[in-house]
Amino acid sequence: QVQLVESGGGLVQAGGSLRLTCAASGTSGSYAMGWFRQAPGKEREFVAAVSWSGGSAYYSDSVKGRFSISRDTDKTTVYLQMGSLKPEDTAVYYCAVRFRGASRLEGEYDYWGQGTQVTVSS
Repeated sequence: QVQLVESGGGLVQAGGSLRLTCAASGTSGSYAMGWFRQAPGKEREFVAAVSWSGGSAYYSDSVKGRFSISRDTDKTTVYLQMGSLKPEDTAVYYCAVRFRGASRLEGEYDYWGQGTQVTVSS
């Protein structure tokens, strides 16, 4: 059974930084990993995704240049380094796995974590 556990969320002031971690277990084969977020009253949206090799990364326009996604050499852990945080980045952040290439589409991911709350104060 694939399990994803996110960590690293918290409260931070605007302009600050946080690093989210997602650890995958029960996986086999190659898979892409992605981060999505859902703010109160809004739909879940794509944030970033990384290929199995870690060589290709994709970002939403809203976070490009501020966030960086990477995965560990063991391939089972993915990080989201978030910088220059804004109050509008406040959301629950979810990690997801897709047993194909990276995608920006929520519906194409196969497994999801429970999420970690990120709150950015102004």
